[in-house]
Amino acid sequence: MTEEATKRRRAGGRAGNKERAGSAAIDQMPWRLPVNPDRPTEPLDEDGVQAVHRATMRILRDIGIEFLNPEALEIMRQAGCKITGTNVRMDEDFVMEMLARAPETFTMTPRNPERELIMGGKYMLFGNVSSPPNSWDLERGKRPGTMESFREFIKLTQYFNCIHFAGGYPVEPIDIHPSVRHLDCLYEKLTLTDKVVHAYSLGAERVEDVMEMVKIAGGLSEEEFQARPRMYTNINSVSPLKHDFPMLDGAMRLARRGQPVVVTPFTLAGAMAPVTLSGAVALSLAEALAAIALLQYIAPGCPVAIGTFTSNVDMKSGAPAFGTPEYMRATQMTGQLVRHYKLPMRSSGVCAANVPDGQAMWETSNSLWAAVQSRTNMVYHAAGWLEGGLIASPEKFVMDCEVLQMIQRYFEEATFATTEEDLAFDAIKEVGPSGHYFGVAHTQARYQTAFYAPIVSDWRNYEAWNLDGAQWTAERAHKIYKAIIAEFEAPAMNGDHQEELKRFVAKRKQEGGAPTDF
Repeated sequence: MTEEATKRRRAGGRAGNKERAGSAAIDQMPWRLPVNPDRPTEPLDEDGVQAVHRATMRILRDIGIEFLNPEALEIMRQAGCKITGTNVRMDEDFVMEMLARAPETFTMTPRNPERELIMGGKYMLFGNVSSPPNSWDLERGKRPGTMESFREFIKLTQYFNCIHFAGGYPVEPIDIHPSVRHLDCLYEKLTLTDKVVHAYSLGAERVEDVMEMVKIAGGLSEEEFQARPRMYTNINSVSPLKHDFPMLDGAMRLARRGQPVVVTPFTLAGAMAPVTLSGAVALSLAEALAAIALLQYIAPGCPVAIGTFTSNVDMKSGAPAFGTPEYMRATQMTGQLVRHYKLPMRSSGVCAANVPDGQAMWETSNSLWAAVQSRTNMVYHAAGWLEGGLIASPEKFVMDCEVLQMIQRYFEEATFATTEEDLAFDAIKEVGPSGHYFGVAHTQARYQTAFYAPIVSDWRNYEAWNLDGAQWTAERAHKIYKAIIAEFEAPAMNGDHQEELKRFVAKRKQEGGAPTDF
């Protein structure tokens, strides 16, 4: 990548997205790829990092990981790993040799190349809520997911410039049969957004269909598709210590065609992992590294990332807890180890609250700041998540996007620059001990720039408490969400490509789509 292209992406392509910086529904920051300038928080010293690493390697060598996929088992046997039934054990030399093949950074280029993403380094990408079975809003309350709600969330995903990729389904549309759901969902994703999309690794047919649809939407040949990452998948282990058949199958299919795989164990300390954080982190890393070793053996250099979902549980009920001190520390600790392995990292913006209230926002903010502190590169569920992942909420989506814009603003160089102009000696001298800074040229010249303008247009302080016009944050977010849906326009798409997509979807539906058992 050229230096000029890198600068353009760091600046966020302001010129190319000027028309998106403001709209009738909400004023927002322009599209940009945030760069995290902060030093990561490192709760572990070097001895601690090495201790967790040794524990991780010991799990892989002496306990092993269950691979519930015969093809993966045979591959690991060929690689020299010790196989007993479905158990795979591997030594440290093999694991580290495989990790050395993986790139530290990679790009993902969707059908609109202006939405290209850089994964790794100091870049931080935010994605929509993914996979809840239910949705909730102020008008309709809690209800099962539908295609109507799915489309609304995809429109929000496209609309907000601080959302960089369209992850899993923002809500499961259970009114669409599971055998063809992926076809309808990906058609909507690829036509209502021009951002990077995700494929669920749930059987060969779903993965192959999504790769073909991404090719069609971008007008790509197979050679062009395999030449660079165009999409990705995220797989979860079955903690503790298992990888299932469909997840490994899908991951191997994508890796062989050069498409990224994010491996994210879902470990809850005290339930699916040890109650101690260092033990939970070591278990999570062992599960992730086992799958990455497999992928690097079959497709050396394929893009991969380690995800973390390590949190704790309410030991009275067994319910997941998110945004807790333990969640934050586990994310920071995982970040240290992922940097040790020189791989990109994924974490999440999550909460356990049932509605978009104060609890929802403080737990999500804790999760998001843990992502900042750990130097996470990809943040799943950054907008819209409620009830431990059982609910997606459009009001919460809007509220979260305001927080994401604050984080992006926090990253901007203008917030910590120390040039002579930023130190403002002349302005301080001009105002002296009895004036104010509202009207001085130094203030006025900067307040109108992209860096210093308000992040959103309708923030209020005194005026918000006018008794005739006061409204709760969720009520304000509801109005914004409705205005966004009302004014939404789908991004331009080549008409021939869209028609070909329609034909492909119709053909695959006629063939029966994908099986619903594994």
